[in-house]
Amino acid sequence: MIDSKRRVLLKGSLGAGAIGVAVSAGLLTPRDVLATEWPESAFTAEKMADALENLLGSDTAENSDAVKIKAPDIAENGAVVPITVESDMQGAKSISIIASGNNTPLIASFDLGEDAVPFVSTRIKMAKTADVVAVVQTDDGLFSATKPVKVTIGGCGG
Repeated sequence: MIDSKRRVLLKGSLGAGAIGVAVSAGLLTPRDVLATEWPESAFTAEKMADALENLLGSDTAENSDAVKIKAPDIAENGAVVPITVESDMQGAKSISIIASGNNTPLIASFDLGEDAVPFVSTRIKMAKTADVVAVVQTDDGLFSATKPVKVTIGGCGG
């Protein structure tokens, strides 16, 4: 039993060491390992319409009851606002979260697998009181829901 644990530790150490050598030699970069495509223009866009256009190819999303966003009415700390987005739409490809009052409004975008349940839960940072918008992408287009959130502490404004 101890021998098998020792072997697992040694194999893991050798693998981590090999990756460390490749990174230090410049053969691997973190971008190569962690992300194949980074939609930088979407995440640096200063307007919500530009972010959606750069990320999803359209800035028009239809308001839908099938997209449900759960967020607090009042966030006591703008640095950690809990957000949950879910949908019962068939064929959801991605879920994106936008804080319309932030300087760069696109907070996150989650690509979903074919059989994935369209549900995400995370914490976001909000600069000030604003609407939180959830956008679900399907083959039929973009669908959204909006929830106003009042930030009382920790944001850049009220």
